[in-house]
Amino acid sequence: IAPTQEVNQTGQVLDHTVVGITVGETSIFGLQDPVQLTFAHEELPHAVTPQCVFWDLSKGQAGGWSGSGCVTQPGDKRTVCSCDHLTFFTLLLNPALDASTARALMAVAMAGCAVAVAFSIITIAFCIFLRCRFRSEETLRINLGLHMNLVGSLLLLNLAFLLNSGLPSGTQPGTCKALAGLTHYCLLCCFTWMALEGCHLYLLFVKVLGTYIHHYLAKLCLVGWGFPALVVVVAGVIGSYGEYSIQTTDHQVIAHLCWITSKHLLVHYITNCGYFGLIFLFNMAVFGVVTQKSCCLKGTGAMQRDRKAWKVALVAVGLFCLLGATWALAFLTHGTSSASMLYLFTILNSLQGIFIFIWLVILYYPKTKETTGSLSHIIRHDKTTTVSQ
Repeated sequence: IAPTQEVNQTGQVLDHTVVGITVGETSIFGLQDPVQLTFAHEELPHAVTPQCVFWDLSKGQAGGWSGSGCVTQPGDKRTVCSCDHLTFFTLLLNPALDASTARALMAVAMAGCAVAVAFSIITIAFCIFLRCRFRSEETLRINLGLHMNLVGSLLLLNLAFLLNSGLPSGTQPGTCKALAGLTHYCLLCCFTWMALEGCHLYLLFVKVLGTYIHHYLAKLCLVGWGFPALVVVVAGVIGSYGEYSIQTTDHQVIAHLCWITSKHLLVHYITNCGYFGLIFLFNMAVFGVVTQKSCCLKGTGAMQRDRKAWKVALVAVGLFCLLGATWALAFLTHGTSSASMLYLFTILNSLQGIFIFIWLVILYYPKTKETTGSLSHIIRHDKTTTVSQ
């Protein structure tokens, strides 16, 4: 979804075809009789909007699509473009939403975020309770501290989104840029803490290090909260943040957001899509290795055999969500016109805090009844008991 004043830079070019009309190297514009081009195509889906555009070298560093000076006349199986200048033209197919679907998605997202904020607070309180109760168990305290930071980043992200979605039109540019930077920072913190969860899981289950890492959790916090700050500062210096409007197929504005502008799409693709893609691949690799090792240990009898199958499955699903599986749906819904996929992505991501809360309760609460007698045995540094913990 692109700002109303600009073209959707993520739209798909029709049949990967670009038509060029030029006269030597002369720039011709302001024609009284516009040049007309007819693009033939199959009947387009209801949620796809065609738009006549040309490549404008003045947009950003490498240029971008622009619809200035062009009028789009859509038809059933053809679209006529009337433009008052000569250059390279194409027909851009923009996935868009109808007004009712867009409003419903916004309502679902805001309601889900509000619920996630409440459960994130409950989850943090639950972790603090366990850390205080078992303050002498260093391994358990580190695990809970790691989870608390991830949940805290989700809490800040949900609060930033709620504040951002209620932003009125015409907000001061400085305020909007600051809020956009804050939202981007919270998102990057979520991604970074997911990566740290994966790294910690790898050390715990695969490397099984028995050495003590001095100020381990403090070093993780320095990376988890510090690295995203550096990225946001660089993105802010190059002017990546600004006002962003969510619009429908008929160009009706549903909401104003402060986010990365379309002039700096490269920042979005590198810091969000690319960064998360690397983290997700790493975490899924760790998840696969941990699952394989857990199955091997269960087969040899090293792990507890009295655990119920449904509880093990729920812990695995919770871990899958903890490592960023629900965020991967963003790639499936990026540019899609499927309302069902958009609803699925919106619901799962806005309710991620609930999933983590349930996962923590299932994973840790049963241990509170037996921790006094057995936790010291669980966190010994030999390989079998460490993997079991």
